[in-house]
Amino acid sequence: MSAQPPAAADVAIVGGGLTGLALARHFHAAGLDVQLFEARPRFGGRIAVLDTGDGGAVDLGPSWHWPGQPRIAALARALGLRVFAQHDTGHFVLEEAGGAVRLLDGISPMAGTLRVEGGMGALIAGLLAGLPATCCHAGHAVTGVAPDGRLTFRQGGECMARRVLLALPPRLAADLAGGPEGGVLDAAALRAARSVPTWMAGHAKLVAVYDRPFWRDAGLSGSAQSRLGPLVEIHDASGADGRPAALFGFVGVSAAQRAGNDAALVVAALAQLARLFGPQAAHPRLHALQDWAQEPFTAVPADRDPPPGHPVYGPVPALVWSGAGRVHIAASETAPEAGGLMEGALAAAEDMAARLLAGQAPEDPR
Repeated sequence: MSAQPPAAADVAIVGGGLTGLALARHFHAAGLDVQLFEARPRFGGRIAVLDTGDGGAVDLGPSWHWPGQPRIAALARALGLRVFAQHDTGHFVLEEAGGAVRLLDGISPMAGTLRVEGGMGALIAGLLAGLPATCCHAGHAVTGVAPDGRLTFRQGGECMARRVLLALPPRLAADLAGGPEGGVLDAAALRAARSVPTWMAGHAKLVAVYDRPFWRDAGLSGSAQSRLGPLVEIHDASGADGRPAALFGFVGVSAAQRAGNDAALVVAALAQLARLFGPQAAHPRLHALQDWAQEPFTAVPADRDPPPGHPVYGPVPALVWSGAGRVHIAASETAPEAGGLMEGALAAAEDMAARLLAGQAPEDPR
């Protein structure tokens, strides 16, 4: 990480998640001077992993992709990463609201989904490895973006870019580009951006790591659903060969109720895992609670109440044109397909890079 941001760039990308890194890869391959700025001390955005200390990693963010998603499959191949199927062999566990636990057969909610060995963080590491270290700036929070392509930073300094790409969820992009130092987005664009929910930003995920996947010995798949909680959906998060051995669960408690109650929530979640998978589950060798609603570089207050289902994402007409052609927004939530998913993040990067490299800035729809 450089101490000061560079003074100028052909392309400046704000946001070092999957979309931002994929954009940087496209523009670097085209021979442009690209500079990537990430506010967090790490790259990956909503892709994050828990290091298990034995060379393994468990996903704290997205875990799965699906057959028929060509971009993420091609990226994994290009990076030499092993893809494997989600474990789904064994009984499904159902916990009733009254506490009764039932074992069911023939239910595999994530059967057919695919995972990446080493966790999805392996995608991030692979993309970073293909970029010059001098163009990747973690810990550089952008505080303003101007219509002329000037970026300002929290720690001081400026960068003037011919093109600025905000690889951020639309709501975060609105806060940045519509702020006192920005003014890039007009009122209609700001309203449109703030209306797009950030996928999974209101959710929390608990991960528990064990010495071995003991639930498999008991004939359990590791998948469960609970009407009692605090975890409402649970899955086997182990590696391809069962190592690291792990379970994860989505927390069913609202963001407002979770706030400030991490310790109690972890205690309740581990007790629940013991109810469902046996007493060994109460004593993981490592655990983590990742509350995305409390991540300021992921969620805004409006994201703390997640939508009831998967929103219908896609290009947002009011956001197609911004900053007189200098400043553009590209995010999974604005992708031409697979919006909200990792495939969508790659699709958004592919579409925006193709447009700008061809000199075809989106037309002003106004």
